[in-house]
Amino acid sequence: MLTIGILREGKAQPDERAPLSPDQCVEVMQQFPVKIIVQPSAVRGFQDSEYVAKGIARQEDLSQCDILLGVKEVPVDQLLPGKTYMFFSHTIKKQAYNRNLLRALLDQHIRMIDYEVLTDDLGDRLVAFGFYAGIVGAHNGIWAYGQRTGAFTLPRMYHCHDYAEVKQVYETVSLSPMRIVLTGNGRVAKGAVRTLHDMGLHQVSPLDFLHKDFDRPVYTQLFAQDYVIHKDGPRIFNKSHFYKHGEEYHSIFAPYYKRADLLINAIYYDEKAPAFFTPTEMASPDFTIQVIADITCDLAPNASVPCTLRASTIANPVYGYDPVHQKELPPFEPHGVDVMAIDNLPSELPRDATVFFGRQLIDNILPELLHDAESAIIDRATICKDGFLMPQFRYLEDFVAAEKA
Repeated sequence: MLTIGILREGKAQPDERAPLSPDQCVEVMQQFPVKIIVQPSAVRGFQDSEYVAKGIARQEDLSQCDILLGVKEVPVDQLLPGKTYMFFSHTIKKQAYNRNLLRALLDQHIRMIDYEVLTDDLGDRLVAFGFYAGIVGAHNGIWAYGQRTGAFTLPRMYHCHDYAEVKQVYETVSLSPMRIVLTGNGRVAKGAVRTLHDMGLHQVSPLDFLHKDFDRPVYTQLFAQDYVIHKDGPRIFNKSHFYKHGEEYHSIFAPYYKRADLLINAIYYDEKAPAFFTPTEMASPDFTIQVIADITCDLAPNASVPCTLRASTIANPVYGYDPVHQKELPPFEPHGVDVMAIDNLPSELPRDATVFFGRQLIDNILPELLHDAESAIIDRATICKDGFLMPQFRYLEDFVAAEKA
């Protein structure tokens, strides 16, 4: 019988999410011939006692486990040699801050299966937290707008037990009129739409957003064809062509930044694609956006939003941006634009996000991982094994070797 360990998150400012909830651990043990052990944690959204109450063993030492499940990167000094790990390693884009982590995974002959590259045959991801990033990011953007204007107040999501409690709060809040632009149509955007809908915001078409006035809070959702155009002029928009040849397009976002109070950015950004607007445009008098909730959190200059200078934190969610001098300010300054760019948003709703993520693991991944047969899904997501990078990740060899002296 295999033993699975649920790791305590070990990064600084540890994450409150887990890969499986207590009820889901029970479900896994009923469905598969495995035992699950949970490592004690003082910060996890689900308390240790909730796991123990479901019959899950609580144990500090996980050396007897065959498979170890976490969420964020495992600190190098906490790795156990020769084990199978699953977490978000943030190494596949050659992230320099995790070079030593990848080296350790290789040196310790760890089988590393990365959630980020667990995909189906069409390349679509099978597990992700993006939906909850959208839910929390949209809330935080509107919270920041309320803080800036003083027109209304909202609690932070992490002050609530779960999203059900958040929805009860929405029933008591009266939002001031505001105009919101939401970009994107993927998982993150769908989560943002959920929040905006539950808050009672009215959706309007891009055309109405630009040409009509409203006495209530409204939002419009923009897809790629709404904010970019081919440099040769109008043509039938081809999304695949845009994704492959983003450098051939330029932004037509300007009409929206002249009408919006708040931008919620939920697009996947490719460096070939144009930014929504430039720093110079942000300094113009007709730039009316006061708050930017940059859920994607791509950092400038390689970003669709040029004022996302750094990631913010759950404890300090907003910083200001001076569009004239192009530098950071304290939040909520009258002449600044406020930026919310938290890079671990789902951790504000750890219980809901854990259940959401665990459902994907149980339905899509654990059957592939725990059955005896070879799995293309698992193979595609295995970065390294037995001290070697897998063929699809050998492009990381120079990254591992660099500066190793």
